[in-house]
Amino acid sequence: MNAIPMSVTVNGEAHALTVPPHETLIECLRDRLGLLGVKKSCDVQVCGACTVLVDDRPVSACTVLAFEARGKHVRTIEGLAHGDDLHPVQEAFVEHGALQCGFCTPGMIMATVALLAENPSPTADEVKHYMRGNICRCTGYKRIVEAILAASERLATGPRTTDGG
Repeated sequence: MNAIPMSVTVNGEAHALTVPPHETLIECLRDRLGLLGVKKSCDVQVCGACTVLVDDRPVSACTVLAFEARGKHVRTIEGLAHGDDLHPVQEAFVEHGALQCGFCTPGMIMATVALLAENPSPTADEVKHYMRGNICRCTGYKRIVEAILAASERLATGPRTTDGG
């Protein structure tokens, strides 16, 4: 089969690509678009390291074919921060030390963004249930759960300001 033309919006930027039918979304994001925050680990949709959002839904980029993202909006870890201003979920992960080696962190953060969009005020048990598809081999999960709950609170109350307002 010939290469497949496709249009996709990644982190707010439109791309016109031609991809082979067997190319996965992670290969497209990393190799074609240079988005190296998307991590390839298990390659079988078990670990969550490659989690990205496609039309605001979390997917494992290692098992989705690139052409399946035609006409859709893809968001990766690179699309969360605005310049030097981290997304509230990223801030919470840093503040709570919810990372060590950092390999799983982009997928954890993207899954968290999806979780909090679906359920803005999850309980710790709901967080654990939702995040069960994201594996971390360094930190354990206590600080990750704490970071997610803190991000939930931060998103509910709005951004912090330093001018007292």
